[in-house]
Amino acid sequence: MSTFISTFPEGSAERSGDGPTLAVKDLIDIAGTITTAGSLALASIQQPAAVDAPLMAGARAARAQIIGKSNLYELAFGASGVNPHYGTPVNPLNARLLPGGSSSGSAVAVASGICDLAYGSDTGGSIRVPAAFCGIAGLKTTFGRVDLTGVHPLAPSLDTVGPMARDIAGVVAAMALLEPGFAPSQIATSLALVATPGVAIDPRIARAVAEVCQLSGLLQGTVAIDSWMEAFDAGSTILHVEAYTSARNLYEDPQLRALLSEGVRDRLAIAATMFAREAPARDFGEGWRGEMSSLLERYDVLALPSVGFYPPPVSEAFLHVYTHLTTPWNLIGLPALSIPIPSSGPFPASLQLLGAAGSEEMLLATGAHIEALIASQGR
Repeated sequence: MSTFISTFPEGSAERSGDGPTLAVKDLIDIAGTITTAGSLALASIQQPAAVDAPLMAGARAARAQIIGKSNLYELAFGASGVNPHYGTPVNPLNARLLPGGSSSGSAVAVASGICDLAYGSDTGGSIRVPAAFCGIAGLKTTFGRVDLTGVHPLAPSLDTVGPMARDIAGVVAAMALLEPGFAPSQIATSLALVATPGVAIDPRIARAVAEVCQLSGLLQGTVAIDSWMEAFDAGSTILHVEAYTSARNLYEDPQLRALLSEGVRDRLAIAATMFAREAPARDFGEGWRGEMSSLLERYDVLALPSVGFYPPPVSEAFLHVYTHLTTPWNLIGLPALSIPIPSSGPFPASLQLLGAAGSEEMLLATGAHIEALIASQGR
């Protein structure tokens, strides 16, 4: 099944626990299995992992039932969720629509009810985009909070691993596997709705986000971040440059390059031309970090959509930019929570809550507060 690259049958060592069922994105080492990162080229040169990635320790201790290695966009280098090698995971909201990526298999496994919890990775939006498209919740963690030893890299200065689940309680439970003892804290005391000039947002999604922010009782204003698209460009530049470096051994070997999908080959060809832009992008990022830190001193949480449009058809996989509203936060390594909210459109919208470094406990408490208010209204 395209949701998974490999599954573990009942009775196997991985399935022997009595804890929650867990899907693990196939960037993460599990002892005895090949980490493919959704790539035939990588799989052709990989050996089975000798040991688990350290981040798996909490799940093992909690006797989680690891049901399989979930599928993803090849090398995690794309956000549509398509994978021509192992199949594109089917969006349970509508089989004709994209599941989002790169953590497509993890999102689909959770949204379909195949598992309780999943691990994904987020370098430019790879947890938040599929969470938005599949109608679930997902948390991009603070850069460095989760140990990435044994996780195949895309862009090492941006990569993060985080939890995905159907609701906030599930995200908290999965975060407690990644970080035993984790628990939400107090909710935010102030929230600002963010305007992002230059990013097109479906009016139904914009309205849904604004209504939920008002409902929260936390809204204290709206702020326009005029530099948002500059931050997207800087984050995208760094991501591409580092992705090329991570995949250089695959791209520069003719036999391995032939095994890469056309989409990944094309992106790596573009990335190879971007190295001169790296230093200015990093300089911009440092300045933008200060700008956002000042904003987060005024407001505990910033709110905006996770994606500005509903999931498009699979046939349009390469016609959209999915990460305009997510990549800027990866640029500065800060945490972000995506949660599904009601909308007047065909599917739920996705609310994205942004916070300061290490504020995952507060973001999840705030997300649970909003989730409860939505439920109390029967929406």
